[in-house]
Amino acid sequence: MEPATRHSLVLRLKNHEDEEAWAEFVRIYEPLIFALAKHRGIQEADAQDLCQDVFQAVASAIERWDPDRAKGRFRAWLFRIARNHLLKMLERQRRHGRGTGGTRAQQMLEAYPQAESAIQAEFVAAFKRRAFQWAADEVRGEFTTSTWQAFWKTGVDNLRVRDVARDLRLSEGAVYIARSRVLARLRAAVQRLTTDIDFDPGEGSHGNR
Repeated sequence: MEPATRHSLVLRLKNHEDEEAWAEFVRIYEPLIFALAKHRGIQEADAQDLCQDVFQAVASAIERWDPDRAKGRFRAWLFRIARNHLLKMLERQRRHGRGTGGTRAQQMLEAYPQAESAIQAEFVAAFKRRAFQWAADEVRGEFTTSTWQAFWKTGVDNLRVRDVARDLRLSEGAVYIARSRVLARLRAAVQRLTTDIDFDPGEGSHGNR
């Protein structure tokens, strides 16, 4: 089944009985929230609890989310929820002197306002990586091994086209065509996943000429 676009997926979340939409939403975002917690020094079990807290908060608040882009992106809305629950967890751990440790939790709480923009940028970067991974998994089976390798080696590993062409026994033109075909499909897959972030699957990995 073709995945829902991000916009339609979020709208489907308003139906709490839409198990397929919620499963896809969790599959996309749980690794991002988990990593956000782990990078702040949260222990694994607590990071898992944080994910559950965030998803429960989303379920409670999704009816109030407004898809009007002028009022902010869904990604930013979700980040604020994750941030608030992370701060609450850090504060609880500071009070009880456990988990990350009282002193360390206090240090993170004090530093958090200054570091928030960097943490949000980290969240966005993690989403971009997740979107690329999700799209790659979705379209990989549509291409032959040589086509996929031509794209991956030049577009991700940044190897020179002429070297890849030689290794795969393809013409340089065929390598360029293969890369272009895969990139087009990746962009289409990402477009189905998200409409609220400017993301080019080739960003940072346009390959060598």
